[in-house]
Amino acid sequence: MLVRLGLGEAVRAEDLEEFRQLARSAGALPVATVTGRRERPDPRYFVGSGKAEEINAVAAAESADLILFDHPLSPSQERNLEKLTNRRVLDRSGLILDIFAQRARGSEGKLEVELAQLKHLSTRLVRGWTHLERQSGGIGMRGPGETQLETDRRLLATRVRTLTHRLAKLRQQRETGRSARAQIPVPGVALVGYTNAGKSTLFRALTGAAAYVANQLFATLDPLVRRLVLPGGAGIVVADTVGFIRELPHELVAAFQSTLQEARSAQLLVHVIDAADVRRDEYTAQVNAVLEEIGAGELPQLLVYNKIDRLDVAPRIERDANGVISQVWISAERQRGIDLLAEAIAERLDLRAQRAWLQLAPGAGALRARLFAAGAVREERTGDDGTMQLLIELPAKPMDELARTPGAQLVPITAAAACAHAVPYLESNAAAPGVALQN
Repeated sequence: MLVRLGLGEAVRAEDLEEFRQLARSAGALPVATVTGRRERPDPRYFVGSGKAEEINAVAAAESADLILFDHPLSPSQERNLEKLTNRRVLDRSGLILDIFAQRARGSEGKLEVELAQLKHLSTRLVRGWTHLERQSGGIGMRGPGETQLETDRRLLATRVRTLTHRLAKLRQQRETGRSARAQIPVPGVALVGYTNAGKSTLFRALTGAAAYVANQLFATLDPLVRRLVLPGGAGIVVADTVGFIRELPHELVAAFQSTLQEARSAQLLVHVIDAADVRRDEYTAQVNAVLEEIGAGELPQLLVYNKIDRLDVAPRIERDANGVISQVWISAERQRGIDLLAEAIAERLDLRAQRAWLQLAPGAGALRARLFAAGAVREERTGDDGTMQLLIELPAKPMDELARTPGAQLVPITAAAACAHAVPYLESNAAAPGVALQN
């Protein structure tokens, strides 16, 4: 049974339909809906005593096993409603947590979900079961002791500390990997957007990765990162992130640091928007609010209007008043406009690749390995003195940073030789006579 109130306004049909989708995504079958309007929540039942009695009557008539509230409930409100209805009551935060628990696949995601669930449960241990508050008595049982409730709290706090420690280690490992990638700078792009906007479908269309795709809310929870080669040969990493939603509980934003970190560390946010949704502007504003909350509000964005096949609109690129690409209209499911998006990403990141010969000392094997791992090496030679000569291909900014690396000496390729390459992105402005380009 679904319950939603309009606080200060009537219940909007779009919000109610989204709540139904949330319930179905958790595996529930909605059998009844109760709506209403109040100026402010009731301290005891949230909905008021009269509406609470109506909820009890409808739940009994429809044989509902579970009552879902599309609002955050306090522990006392949840407990009072359960006593009145003799049914389990779950608020919006608990429902989303349940969906997250079902969808998390990676070890870090599972730990984050469990930690968020335990923190949510810690305020709801007193479920109205009086046996939890009694100490054991009788012969041989008297003396100092703790109630069952105190035992539960102690065990819960111990588990929270354990999970926090394990998550800290996993995040340190992730940061180590990210730091290693940063030594050979590979630009990062993160797909963000409202849940069910088509991010995972777009991720699959761009990278070919077997990302999970489903027409449901929160289909993707664990961060998925893959390499993408853009027009011109420049390589980037693309991250698929968890979808945002209105009234996303703050404890969930705090819990899912692994997927949100990918958004914070990206050089460009690809904001995927459902072009066919009538509330797309409202959802866009809500996504931007969450990005501000996680510290990614200042990152540059490229707006991608997806699902244009539902509008019968042709793929296109739009630029702002300064001539910068600001919007790309595509259909990820129909593979329309994907090439335009790749070109737009390359232009926004300024990834016109350059080639140069890099000379490394014999002891610079770690740098050589990272260049190979980044896919930047096109040819390798070894000098008589053991020096390594690598023909590398990188965008301008990483190339400049590599030139300042101690022990690395760059010899740019001549302009004439570079122009012989078939891809114009690989033309170089620098000149160094006597170095030929090997195709």
